[in-house]
Amino acid sequence: MVTLGMEFFTEYGEASQYQIEEIIGRGSFGVVAAAVDTQTGERVAIKKIHDMFEHASDGTRILWEIKLLRLLRHPNIVEIKHILLPPARREFRDIYVVFELMESDLQKVMQVNENLTAGHHRYFLYQLLHALKYIHAANVFHRDLKPSNILVNSNCKLKICDFGLARASRDDPPLAIFWTDYVATRWYRAPELCGSFFFKVSWCLFV
Repeated sequence: MVTLGMEFFTEYGEASQYQIEEIIGRGSFGVVAAAVDTQTGERVAIKKIHDMFEHASDGTRILWEIKLLRLLRHPNIVEIKHILLPPARREFRDIYVVFELMESDLQKVMQVNENLTAGHHRYFLYQLLHALKYIHAANVFHRDLKPSNILVNSNCKLKICDFGLARASRDDPPLAIFWTDYVATRWYRAPELCGSFFFKVSWCLFV
């Protein structure tokens, strides 16, 4: 009998550490599953990226996200728990990244919850600004901040995720070439992406 875990994992030796519960997300990058770490009992989210070396741009994006999230440590930024190692270098096609598990994202919360109060809005905004101050102090810029990239729990704690398009800049402010129209979802695209000027405030917070 083929189990969900057998379908989700390829031949990864460390896969036995995690018991897959359900698939919670799908996208062009791959699949995200909720799982339980059998050693600690902690519930986690495992992102599986298919054939990450098939396209250089996808591989670069994944590498950037992993590098940045291993360096950025903040209560309002999603944390990488573990990266599953492939059984052999020649068989390294898929990558499994283990994150802390969050219950939903801000886009879904806003769509289905009509009872959000001004207090909720202020608390969400405070946490976002707290995280962005930390990120920008390190001269890192997310470049694709939007509600679906902000994870939320039922206690209203939120964490920014998806740093695949994020970049670190050595220039202050970043050079105009740093901001291209190839990043940032259209409806949350900042004015500086349409011109040669620069704001060090995330425009999507005001959309």
